[in-house]
Amino acid sequence: MNWNYQSMLPEDFAPDSRVWIYQSSRLFAMSEALQIEDLLNDFVSHWKSHGTPVKGFGTLLFGQFIVLMADENATGVSGCSTDSSVRLIKQIEELYKVQLFDRQLLAFQVKEKVQLLPLPQLQHAVDNNFITPDTLYFNNLVQTKEELENKWMVPVKDSWLTRRIAIKA
Repeated sequence: MNWNYQSMLPEDFAPDSRVWIYQSSRLFAMSEALQIEDLLNDFVSHWKSHGTPVKGFGTLLFGQFIVLMADENATGVSGCSTDSSVRLIKQIEELYKVQLFDRQLLAFQVKEKVQLLPLPQLQHAVDNNFITPDTLYFNNLVQTKEELENKWMVPVKDSWLTRRIAIKA
């Protein structure tokens, strides 16, 4: 799999553009992915904040991560416009019978695939070398375009997960 997602992000958005990442509880089928891309494109083309168009971007990365981005240098994103994006994500959850708000489900790059792991099983996965300190973790807590580009896929040892696990020396 080509992990170079940075080339798929818009170049004309400011580094401090706000980012929201929603991780699906499963990989979307190709037909679903195409439909979701259409939903995202339609949403961002009509996204408004207090009546003013939002400079927005939406995409599906690796068939499993919905990324929404708003360049607030163009238009600030209000609570109402954020709420509208959350409604879209909830609509996608219902349409495709997936979970997109489960922050207890972690994603890792293992054997060239996105692998999901419930947080309570993390230590067991580390103890059995399924997850190592160098395994890439999808840090869906990134908040800006710059963080998305540089801190989204990070080794476990460089993430907040180190506070949750004991790594053998």
